[in-house]
Amino acid sequence: MHNRTLFEYAVIRVMPRVEREEFLNIGIILYCAKQKYLKMLYILDEHRLQAFFAYLDIDELKEHLCSFERICSADPYGGPIAKLDMPSRFRWLTATRSTILQTSKVHPGLCVDAEKTANKLFSQLVL
Repeated sequence: MHNRTLFEYAVIRVMPRVEREEFLNIGIILYCAKQKYLKMLYILDEHRLQAFFAYLDIDELKEHLCSFERICSADPYGGPIAKLDMPSRFRWLTATRSTILQTSKVHPGLCVDAEKTANKLFSQLVL
């Protein structure tokens, strides 16, 4: 039997008008401490987003996603948050916020391969 390890994930959502609480799932972020894995996967379907909210600033959204990616991957250009350890970066990325880019609550699970699990969740929850 394979050793299954604990992982945590959250869904990345675009919420153009926070006051309306309407959102589209565009990605996931998955963290597995034992496998030293922290990764986000997302897709930016501009046509779908524009249909959902015609006045959404796609360039601003891209900037937010770029910041998320830099923090997630510990990129030196990601600022002080990107310099934190992996668990702290995951907690910061999944913290409750009221911006156009938000995450769901964090959900736990068990996996053998974090990369395969991330791809599976991305397919199920986003695509």
